Amino acid sequence: MASNSLRDKDLAFALHPYTNLRLHERKGPLVMVRGQGVEVFDEQGKDYIDAMAGLWCASLGFSEPRLADAARRQMERLGFYHMFSHKAHAPAIELSARLIGMAPVPMSKVFFANSGSEAIDTAIKLVWYFNNALGRPAKKKIIARQRAYHGVTLAAASLTGLAANHRDFDLPLDRFLHTDCPHAYHEMLPGEDEEGYSSRLAANLEALILHEGPDTVAAFFAEPVMGAGGVIVPPAGYFPKVQAVCQKYDVLTLADEVICGFFRTGQTWGCQTFDYAPDMLTCAKALSSGYLPISALLINDRIYQAVADNSAKIGTFGHGYTYSAHPVAAAVALETLDIYAERDILGHVRRVAPAMQRHLAGFADHPLVGEVRGVGMIGALELVADKATRRNFPPGEGVAPKVVEAMERHGVIGRAMANDSLAFSPPLIIGETELAELFGRTRRALDEVAATLAA
Repeated sequence: MASNSLRDKDLAFALHPYTNLRLHERKGPLVMVRGQGVEVFDEQGKDYIDAMAGLWCASLGFSEPRLADAARRQMERLGFYHMFSHKAHAPAIELSARLIGMAPVPMSKVFFANSGSEAIDTAIKLVWYFNNALGRPAKKKIIARQRAYHGVTLAAASLTGLAANHRDFDLPLDRFLHTDCPHAYHEMLPGEDEEGYSSRLAANLEALILHEGPDTVAAFFAEPVMGAGGVIVPPAGYFPKVQAVCQKYDVLTLADEVICGFFRTGQTWGCQTFDYAPDMLTCAKALSSGYLPISALLINDRIYQAVADNSAKIGTFGHGYTYSAHPVAAAVALETLDIYAERDILGHVRRVAPAMQRHLAGFADHPLVGEVRGVGMIGALELVADKATRRNFPPGEGVAPKVVEAMERHGVIGRAMANDSLAFSPPLIIGETELAELFGRTRRALDEVAATLAA
C-alpha cells in the first residue's frame, strides 16, 4: 500500500522538472527512500550506484552523518537568520572567509544564494550594476556559449545555450549572446590541431565582440567543463586564448564552477585545471555535498569597490534573498569543507580519477560509442549512428535515454545529455571497486541496447 500511495500522490500532485509530463503520467516515478555511500535504494529495496551523484552534487555520497549532525546542531542554536541591513551570523561569516581563502585567484567578497541559477542571476545583475556605477550604461551584453548550462531562471536560462531551455519560454531575453561550443569532436576542421582550433574559437569570440561593439559587451560566462551540454572538455589552450580576448576589450569573465568546483576536475576549481583566471566565480552543489541548498558568488575587488560606491550613492544595495546564507545551510557547507580537508578528498580524487578515465576509455571500441571524453571525476560517452562520419542518431530515436533505462535495470542511475551523450559524475568518495561495478553494469546496458538496434 505504501508503494501505491507514494506513486499515486506523486502522479496527483507533483510537477517534475526536466520530465516529459505525459510520459510521466504513464510511467510514474522511481521513488528513492534511502542512501548508503554511493548507492541509493528504491522503495522495493533495489540498490543503484548513482553515476551522477544525484545531480552532479552529492560529492560525499548519500549518507554522511556528520552533515546531518551539523544541521541538527545549527538548528538547535539558530535555525534561521539573515544578512540584510547590517545583520550577520557566525556560519555565514566563517563560510565567507573559507571561500575567499580557497579562491583560485584573489577575490574580495562572497554573496550567498540558494542555487546555481540564483548565483548566476546575481552575477548578471552585478555586471549591469557595475557598469552603471562606472558610467557605462550601454555595456550590458553578456556572452555565453552554445550548449552552455547556467541555470533556468529567466536570466540564467537566457545564458544557457540549450534549445529545450528556450523553446516556448520566450527565451533568451535581450542582451544575451552565444558564441561557439568548443567541441572538437564535431567542430574541429581537417588538419586543425587543438591549439589551432582554440585560436579559431577565440577569433570568433573577438569577431562577435567587434560586431556587437566592445562598448556594449560586458561579460563572458563559461563553465570550465560544460556539464549538461554533454560534458564538453575544452581543447588545449582554449581558456587562455578567450580570456585574452576578453581582457583586450574590458569584458569581465565568470567561471561557472557549479559542477566543476570542489575537486571534480582534479583541482579545487575547474578554472585551475584549464588556466582560467576569472573576475567572478559561482559555486553550489558540492559546496554542501547537495545536502542543503546553498550557492555562492565570489567577486574581485574591482567589482566590489564599484558596487560599494554605487550602493552608497543610492543608499542601499537593493538585492538579496530571504535565505541568502541560511545559517543551517552555511553550517552544513562548513562541515562539508572540513570533511574535504580532513579526509583529503582532493588526494582521493587524484588517486581514483585515472581509474575512472581508463574505464571510460575502454568503451572507445564499443559499436555505439563515437567519442569518450572526460577529466578528473567527470566524463561522457557520446553515442553515434556512424563512427566513421561521427553522425549522431536522429533525436527521435532516443538512443541515449534507452541506454539510461537499461542502466537502471542493471542498477545504475545515469543521465542522457545533448547529442546522445551519457554523463558520468559519481560521488567523489567512490572507490575503484565501485567504479568497476558501475562501468561493468553500464557496459551490459550498452550491449543490451546495441543488440536491439542491430536486430
